[in-house]
Amino acid sequence: MSSTSGKTLGGRRAQAARNDEVILEAARAVFLDDPKAPIAAVADRAGVGISALYRRYAGKEDLLRQLCHDGLRRYVAEAETALAEPDDWAAFTGFLGRIVDADVHSLTVHLAGTFTPTEEMGRDAVRAGELASALVDRARASGRLRPDAVVQDLGLLLEACAAVRVPDPERTRQLRRRQLAVLLAGLSTVPDADPLPGPPPAAGEFDWRWRRRE
Repeated sequence: MSSTSGKTLGGRRAQAARNDEVILEAARAVFLDDPKAPIAAVADRAGVGISALYRRYAGKEDLLRQLCHDGLRRYVAEAETALAEPDDWAAFTGFLGRIVDADVHSLTVHLAGTFTPTEEMGRDAVRAGELASALVDRARASGRLRPDAVVQDLGLLLEACAAVRVPDPERTRQLRRRQLAVLLAGLSTVPDADPLPGPPPAAGEFDWRWRRRE
């Protein structure tokens, strides 16, 4: 291969990567607004032809699966980073702050049940649960996390933050961080605090929403 053809190939790959990033950002915005939107709406928002989108994704389900798997991988990566933090409470709160800023759970709530997860996604979900449990265990051992909090509470906390949304993205970020601080205050140890009401969320209690909806 000549150097010229090599540069051309490299340029095409770079352009394909840029197109893919644009498509995924457009898909995220479109499906957050309306999970039932057609795939053509993604192409329109991304400013690419529908054929360019289909060259990368066989259909809408592939695109939805990619979006959710990207969010799951981000969750795993942030949890692994947090576990390297020596301060147990800072590791816990820092992880939650980064996940809230990344807006991972907005897609989880909107897209659950709209596609069939792969085995790889299942393995990553198990890994995500293991890492989150380790962070909760460390936070509890530090004495800063109330003893009746469970790892499943994190999902509810993150969904509560993801529900906060206004038209201005920066204001959304500010309000979500404020909501996170309020919720973390509720999870922090306080002398003579009343116990959390009701049975805690159980492992697998929210798995029902991942059942495929037609």
